Amino acid sequence: MTLKIGMIGTGWFSRKHANILSKMDGVQIQAICGTSKEKAADMASDYEGANGYDQYVEMLDAEELDAVYIVTPPMVRGEIELELIGRGIPFLIEKPLGTEDKIPAKVLERMNESSMITSVGYHFRYSDSVQYLKEKLNGQTLGVVLGKWMGEMPMVGCWRDQEKSGGQFIEQTTHIVDLLRYVCGEVEEVFAMYGNQVQHNKYDNVPDIGTVSLRLQNGVIANLSNTCILPRGMGDIGLKLYTDKGMLDWQGDKLEIDLEGIKTTYKDTDNPYVRENEAFIHAVRTGDTSQIRSEYSDAYLTHEVTYAALESARSGVPVKLKK
Repeated sequence: MTLKIGMIGTGWFSRKHANILSKMDGVQIQAICGTSKEKAADMASDYEGANGYDQYVEMLDAEELDAVYIVTPPMVRGEIELELIGRGIPFLIEKPLGTEDKIPAKVLERMNESSMITSVGYHFRYSDSVQYLKEKLNGQTLGVVLGKWMGEMPMVGCWRDQEKSGGQFIEQTTHIVDLLRYVCGEVEEVFAMYGNQVQHNKYDNVPDIGTVSLRLQNGVIANLSNTCILPRGMGDIGLKLYTDKGMLDWQGDKLEIDLEGIKTTYKDTDNPYVRENEAFIHAVRTGDTSQIRSEYSDAYLTHEVTYAALESARSGVPVKLKK
C-alpha cells in the first residue's frame, strides 16, 4: 500500500523531510500547503503527482492523506494540530511545540481523548552516539551536566522576534533540553538568566545570551547555556556529563568518552533524520509506534522545561515544574 503524505510548510526543513520521504518505497508526497499557491506549486513540482494548496483545510478536504507533516514556524501552531486530531490523521510536527504553553497544553488535552500516532522532530534521539551515551551511562553515578548551543543569529525573520519564536532556548536549545531529559532524567526546577549584548542593536527583541540552571528529580544538577552572537559559520553544541567514573562528551555527531583514564571516541555514521522519518512511516503503516522516540506527550515535557526557563528569566526567580 502506498502511503499518501501531506506537507504543511514549504521552507528548507519541509523540503528536507519531503526529500527523505520521496526516496522511501511505498510513500507518495501527495499534497503540499504553503502560505501561497505559488510557493506550494513550486515545491510540489519537485515531487511527481503532488498538488499545491494555500489552505490546509482545503488540502485535507480534497486529499485522502495517511499522514501530515507540520513544518511551520512555532507561532503558527494549534489550529492545524487540532484539525488533524479531529480527523484522526497521524502527524509529525517539528519542534518547538509553540512559543508559550497554552496552545501545546490544549493540543495535548485533545490528544489524550483519542489514540493518535504522533512524532516530534527531536532527531538527535535517533543518533547512534546518543544511544551509545545512554548505554555507557549505565552503572555510573551522574553528578553534573553542562550543555550548550552556541551559534549565529539565523537569518529567519520570525526567529529574531521573541513573540514569534519564543526565543533561542525555546526554538533551538530545546534540542539540548530534550537530550538532557532523554539521557539524564526529568527536570523539577529551573532558574534562568537571559540578556542582550549584540543582536538588539541589529534585530528585534529576542535575547542573544542566556544560561539556565536545572535541578533534576534524581538530584543531578545541570546548566545549559546558549548564544546567537557568534560570527556566521561558527557554532558549538554539545552535552557533557560528569560522573563518578569520568566524563562523557556528546558533540552533535560524536561522543568522546574518558572513563577512569581510558579514552574512546564514537562517531555517527547513519542519518538521524532518515531514522526519524522511517520510524514515523513505519508507525503509520503498521500501527507499531515502538520505534518513535519522541511523541507529542513526551515532547510536551521538554516544552514545559523551556517555557519554565522563559518564565524564570522574566520573573527573576526559579520555577518549579508540576510533577
